[in-house]
Amino acid sequence: MTVGLRIVLDQPEIPGNTGNIIRLAAVAGFRLHIAGPTLFDFSDAKLRRAGLDYHDLAVMTQHQDLAATYAALGLPEVSQSPPQGPANPPAEGPRVYAFTGEGDVSHTQVDYRPGDVLLFGRESTGLDARAKADPRVTSLVRIPMLPGRRSLNLANSVSIAVYEAWRQRGFGGAE
Repeated sequence: MTVGLRIVLDQPEIPGNTGNIIRLAAVAGFRLHIAGPTLFDFSDAKLRRAGLDYHDLAVMTQHQDLAATYAALGLPEVSQSPPQGPANPPAEGPRVYAFTGEGDVSHTQVDYRPGDVLLFGRESTGLDARAKADPRVTSLVRIPMLPGRRSLNLANSVSIAVYEAWRQRGFGGAE
């Protein structure tokens, strides 16, 4: 993997966005994890059209829910983890950055490392309160926008975060 990141989409709703993110995973070299449930089937024509022929080049795994995703990523269960959350990030191991308009740090202020998990919520509501308060979350991260704007498109947000992380790593693996 080029970027060395793991991107998690929590309950994505729009097949075209997910297809675009699959394509991004293929061209930027990150592992994509989809935490269900989703509102679409992965055979959806819109998802296939957006991802074009990149599905075979992307490393993507579907999971039943966010808890199953965290388990597959090797993150401890909440009951086994000491209280951490955004105020007390873990000293070692995978770091989870939850992208939200309520973030207290900009995406450019994070020092991304291989193995980091970048968590994004659904298109209509973003991450729910439980996901943002999860003790495995290292920090709540925002992508700056002009005041009074609701949100960016999910595929655009993931692209912004991935390319910032990749830029910090010197675009390793790119031609």
